[in-house]
Amino acid sequence: MFFHFTTRYDQLFEHASSPLFSLPWGHYGVNLFFMISGFVIFLTLHRIQQPMDFLVSRFSRLYPAFWVAVLVTFLLTHWLELPGKTVGFATAVLNFLMFHGLFKIPSVDSVYWTLEIELLFYFWAIVVYRIGLLDRIHSALLLLFAMRLGYFVASKFWGIEFSYTLSHLLILPYIAWFGCGIMIYRRTYLPSQSPRLDLFLLIAAWLLLAIVEGVGTGFLAMGLSVLLYFTALGRLPVLANPVLVWLGAISYTLYLLHENIGWGVILQAQRYGIEVNISIALAIVISLVMATLLSRLVERPAMRWLRDRYKQHLSRREQMGGAK
Repeated sequence: MFFHFTTRYDQLFEHASSPLFSLPWGHYGVNLFFMISGFVIFLTLHRIQQPMDFLVSRFSRLYPAFWVAVLVTFLLTHWLELPGKTVGFATAVLNFLMFHGLFKIPSVDSVYWTLEIELLFYFWAIVVYRIGLLDRIHSALLLLFAMRLGYFVASKFWGIEFSYTLSHLLILPYIAWFGCGIMIYRRTYLPSQSPRLDLFLLIAAWLLLAIVEGVGTGFLAMGLSVLLYFTALGRLPVLANPVLVWLGAISYTLYLLHENIGWGVILQAQRYGIEVNISIALAIVISLVMATLLSRLVERPAMRWLRDRYKQHLSRREQMGGAK
């Protein structure tokens, strides 16, 4: 959010004056997001009984809040007259798929691209689960790491561009970040299973990122991996701070709502002559309030309702099976 409201806003619309701070490296938050996703999804897959458990869990977590966020963002971006960031109603409805980007359909808010990557990761994760390779994920990751390196070498040294579609569907540009999260999950929850191979894959992910994205990114991946590892072990008690817990609870809805709406608020505020830092602060407050409301009124109730209905369905099916 700070990156989008300072650096990114300035790139697209230009602040009336320089804000007190900017966060030009804030876009790396997405990389941490993918790393955490690798951790959490493999943790989830080790706990489910069947694939439908996973599908219901992910659907209830992502879609209800997303649908409302799409509608709210569509309405507010038109009302705030955000230039270059509005789409038609039919396009907004197609956004409800969440994987609309695969069909070249514009997003109501550009941050939605990460959710498409998430869905692709979920798809491949459940494939791995179904074919029984969850605890032997190393070979698949090594293959994907090699493909990512191959794409880079072919482009940089030989000028050969391999299939973008294949790279996108296999999430090759981000696979190292997901791989870091998966390996950290294994070291935290499965410490006795192939520790050397896990460490090898983790280091391989760091090296891959250092090669294809730069040494600094490799060190960043290393630092974030350490941070995630100690967080998973419960060795960072500062994260239990109530403010951070609250931000964590609304992180998804905040992500969905903040960008275009926040830009629209800043733009309108500056049109009325409101000082740039106050404009940014206003956008932050509005984003936090809206995210909190969406989380409390839609995300959590819908998630509970859908999961309760699914549990009741499973219970009825078990009772019917027992009666037979």
